[in-house]
Amino acid sequence: MAEALVNLLVEQLGSVVFHQTSEGVKLILNAKKDVNKFRSTLKLIQNVLDDAEKKQVSDPAVRDWLDQLKDVSYKMDDVLDAWNTETGKREADEKQETQGSDVEVRFSFRSNCFCLAQLNEVTHRYKIGSAIKDLNEELTQIYVDKNKFSLQSTMPAAVVNVEQPNPRPITSSFVDISTIYGREVEKERLVSELLRKTRPGLVIPVVGMGGVGKTSLTQLVYNDARVQAHFGIKAWVCVSDPFDVIKIAKEILEHVSGIKSQDSSNLLEKLLENVEKHIKDKKILLVLDDVWTEDQTEWESLRLPVLMQSCAKGSRILVTTRKQEVAQMMRATGDMITLGKLSDLDSLDLFNSIAFLDREQDKSNKVFGDIAEKIVRKCDGLPLVLKTLGSLLLHKLTIREWEEVLYSEIWKVKVVEEKVFRPLLLSYYDLAPEIKSCLLYCATYPKDFEFNKEILIEQWMSQGYLNIGKNREEATQGREVFTKLVMRCFFQDFSQNALTKEIIGCKMHDTVHDFVQYLTQNECLTMEATGTDGTETSSANDRIRHLSLMSAPEGPFPSLISKLANSKILRTLATFGSRITAIDSDLVAHLKCLRTLNLSHNGIEQLPEEIGDLIHLRYLDVSGNDNLRRLPANVCNLYNLQSLRLDDCQYLEELPDNMGKLINLKHLHVDYRLNYLPKGIRRLRNLRTLDGSPSVYCSEDAEALTLGDLRMMNQLRRLNIRFDRFGENAASEVEKAELSQKVHLSHLELAYQNARLDIDAEAGVMNASRPHENLDSLVIWWYYGSIWPNWMMTSYLSRLTVFHLCESGSSVLPPLGKLPSLKVVKLITMFHLEEIGAEFYGVEEETSSSSSFPSLETLFLGGLWSLEKWELGGKAGDSSNSQMKSISIMPRLSSLHIVDCPKLKRLPDFLLQNAPLQNLLIENCESLAASLPDEFISRIPNVKISGTISKGRKIDTE
Repeated sequence: MAEALVNLLVEQLGSVVFHQTSEGVKLILNAKKDVNKFRSTLKLIQNVLDDAEKKQVSDPAVRDWLDQLKDVSYKMDDVLDAWNTETGKREADEKQETQGSDVEVRFSFRSNCFCLAQLNEVTHRYKIGSAIKDLNEELTQIYVDKNKFSLQSTMPAAVVNVEQPNPRPITSSFVDISTIYGREVEKERLVSELLRKTRPGLVIPVVGMGGVGKTSLTQLVYNDARVQAHFGIKAWVCVSDPFDVIKIAKEILEHVSGIKSQDSSNLLEKLLENVEKHIKDKKILLVLDDVWTEDQTEWESLRLPVLMQSCAKGSRILVTTRKQEVAQMMRATGDMITLGKLSDLDSLDLFNSIAFLDREQDKSNKVFGDIAEKIVRKCDGLPLVLKTLGSLLLHKLTIREWEEVLYSEIWKVKVVEEKVFRPLLLSYYDLAPEIKSCLLYCATYPKDFEFNKEILIEQWMSQGYLNIGKNREEATQGREVFTKLVMRCFFQDFSQNALTKEIIGCKMHDTVHDFVQYLTQNECLTMEATGTDGTETSSANDRIRHLSLMSAPEGPFPSLISKLANSKILRTLATFGSRITAIDSDLVAHLKCLRTLNLSHNGIEQLPEEIGDLIHLRYLDVSGNDNLRRLPANVCNLYNLQSLRLDDCQYLEELPDNMGKLINLKHLHVDYRLNYLPKGIRRLRNLRTLDGSPSVYCSEDAEALTLGDLRMMNQLRRLNIRFDRFGENAASEVEKAELSQKVHLSHLELAYQNARLDIDAEAGVMNASRPHENLDSLVIWWYYGSIWPNWMMTSYLSRLTVFHLCESGSSVLPPLGKLPSLKVVKLITMFHLEEIGAEFYGVEEETSSSSSFPSLETLFLGGLWSLEKWELGGKAGDSSNSQMKSISIMPRLSSLHIVDCPKLKRLPDFLLQNAPLQNLLIENCESLAASLPDEFISRIPNVKISGTISKGRKIDTE
C-alpha cells in the first residue's frame, strides 16, 4: 500500500498551487521550497519501494521502515487536503459572489484536520506551512534510514537480475495420482477437449488462483493413457516469470528432439527452425505451465501458432495461468477452463489422505475427525492449504497439538506462511501499485462478505486509490481494477444480474482474505463488539487507519473507540452486523481524518451536527437505517464528500436545503420513497449518479428540484427520475432538462407513476424525454401512452444494449428489433398487451433490412396477463409472409424466460426452428408449456418448466 500512496502523493505535490491573492496566503509561500524538497525526496524513495514491499514480508525492520514512510505520507496527504479544501471553498465563495442572487449559500471555514476552527485564517495557513516543514524533516530522516536495508532500485528485469523472494518452483510433468482428489469432472472435460477432432481452437487455457491445483490437474491429464496414445510428441515447459523466449524455445527443442542447445549465441530464428523440423507432420501436445505474461509481443515472438501449423491436425497447446488476461492475449477465452475450489467432501478426503497417513486408528477417532472437519472448513477448498496443513498435522500425534493448529491464526503457522504465501505473493507482486491498494482495502470487510462492486469502487475512490491519471474517470478506472482482480482470481462466488450477466458482487476466498489481512495487519483492524462500553481486540496499535466494528449490540456506538490511540488518524470506520442507534458527538470529534464512514444497516435515529466537521470525508453510507428521518444541516459542510448513500432509509422525510454546497458530490443514492429532492441539488455539476427513482417535479416549485434544474448536470452517467407535479406545458418543461445533451449518460430510468396525465400528454412528455444517442440502458415504468416517441421508432439509440419496460398500460410495443446493439429485453407486467407482431421486430414489408434483433441474447416476458398471440407477422401481416420469413430474427438469442403469461398458447416458428437457445425458463404458462415440441426442448441444454400442464410431461418444480 505504501507504493501506491507515495505515487499518488508525488502527483499531488506536483500540482500544488501557491496562491498569492492576499497577505494571508503569502505566508504559505515559505513552504514552497519545503514542498518541492519533499516531493524530490519521495521520488528518490520511489525507486526502492518495489524491493521494500517484497522484503517486508520476511524482514520486520523493513516493514517498520515502510510503516514510518506511510505515516509521514498520510500526514502530508492530510495537510494537502486541508489546504486544497480551504482553497476550494474560497474559490467557490468568490464564484458565488459573482453569480449574484442565483446562489444563496456560502461555505464556512470552521473545520480542518488540525482542529484550528477558532484560529484566524492567517494563523491557520502559518500552521500548514510549519507542518510541511516538520514533515519534510521526518521524510529526510526516513530517506537516510533506507540505506540500512540494501534496497535495490527499480529497473527493468532485463537489466537487473534480482532474485525474487519465494521464487516459483520449477514444475515437471510428473504426478502422484494418489494426491489428487475431486478433479474427475475437470479432468474428463479437459481430456475430451484435447481429443476432440473437430475442435477449432489451438490453445486451451486452465485458469485459477494460486494453489488451486492447475498444475496438478494438467499433470493428471498429461499422463492419462488416452492422451499418451493420442499425441506422438508431448512437451512440458515451465514458463514462469519473466517470459524468456530463448529459454522456452530451447526447452521445446530438447523435448521434441532430445537435442540440448548449449550455444547461447544461437538466434531464436535458428532454434525455432530446428523445432519446426522435428515436429513437422506429427501430432504434438505442448504444455506451457505457469504463464504470466499478457504482452502480445512476447507471445508472438515465440511464433507457436505458426509453428503448430507444421504439426498434424489435432495438435494442442495447454496453458496454465492465474490470469484471464493471458487467455485473452492468446485469443482463447472461449476455450478457457476455470478451476474452482474443491467440494467439502473432496477437501476432507485430500486432507485425511495426508494427515492420517498410516494412522487409521486416529482417523476413526471421533475427536480427531471433528477437528479435521473444522480445519478443512478453514481451508475453504484450496488444495495447497489442505496439503500444507495435512503435512503439518501428520507429525502431531495428540489432540492438544491438533487443537493448537485449529485455534491458531492460520498465517501465524510458520509452515503455512512459507508454503501458501508463495503463490499468493507472486500474484500480489504482479499487480500495479494502485491495484495492490484496492486489493488490500478488502481486508476492511469480514470473511465471507459479499462485496457490492459499485460500493467497493466508491470506497476505493474515497481513499484516493483511483486518482492516478487525472484525465480518467475514477469510476471507470475502478471497474477496470475490479475486473483485473476478478481475472487474477482474487475474487470468487460471483453474483450476476440475472439478465445482463454483468458481475454486480462477489466474495473473496477465505485464504486470500487471511492473506490480505496479514499484509495489512498494521493498518486494518477488525474488532468484535462485546457491549456498549468495550470491544475485544488483540492487536490494536497506534498505526491502525482502517477499523471495522463487528456485531455491535443495540444502543449507542461503543465508547471505547474514541479512546483508542489511533482514532484521530482513522481513515475508515465501518460497522457490520450491528444495531447501533446513536453516534456520540464526542466520538465524531476524534475522527478528523476520516475518509470513509460506513454506518449502513444499523438502527440510527439521527446523526450529530458535528459530522459536518469531518472535512476529509469522501464517503458516507447510512443506507438501511429505517429510523433515520432527517440529516443534520451540517452534513452540507462536507465539502469533499463524493458519495452519499441513503437508499433503503424508508422513513427519511427530506434532505437538507443546502445540499448545493456539496459541490464535489459525484454519487447520490436515495430511497425511492423520498418525497422530493431539494432545489439546491441543481448546483451539483459534478454529479455522476442520481438514482433510487427520486421525484423530480415537472413544474415550477420554490423548494423542489424540477426537470429544468437538471439542465446543467452534464456529467451524469446514471439517472433515475420519477416524474411528479406536471404543469400545463409538461412537454416543454421536460425539454428544459436537455437529456439529449448529456453525452456521458449511460443508464436512464424514467418513471411516470405520479404523472396524472392524459394519454396524449404523456406521449408528448415521453417524446420530450429523448436521451442522447450514446445511452447504454433504458428502463421505463408506468407508461400508458398508445404512441411511442419518435426517438424509439427508429434505430436512433444504436448503442442501447439493455431495455426494460415495466408495469405499462400500453397495448403496443416499440420496434425494438431495429436497435443493432440490443442484447437484453425485459417486458414485465403489461396489462393490455394482447399480441406481439411485426411492429416489435421493427420490420415492414418494404424494408431492405435483413435482420431483426441482430444482437439480442436474453429475452424476458413476465406478467403479460393478456398476451394471447406471439407471431412473426401479428397485426402487421400474416405469419406466413414470405418477406418476414426471409429475415434473420434473433440469431443470437441464448436465454428465453417466459413467466406468468397464462393466455399465451405457442412460440413463433422462428424460435421453435432456428433459435440457438441455451437456457429456457417457462413458469406458470400452462398452455404454452403443453405446446412445446419434445424435439425443441431436447436440443436446449438448460430447461426449466414449472407449473401444471397436461400431456403427462414431467415438470421441474424446483
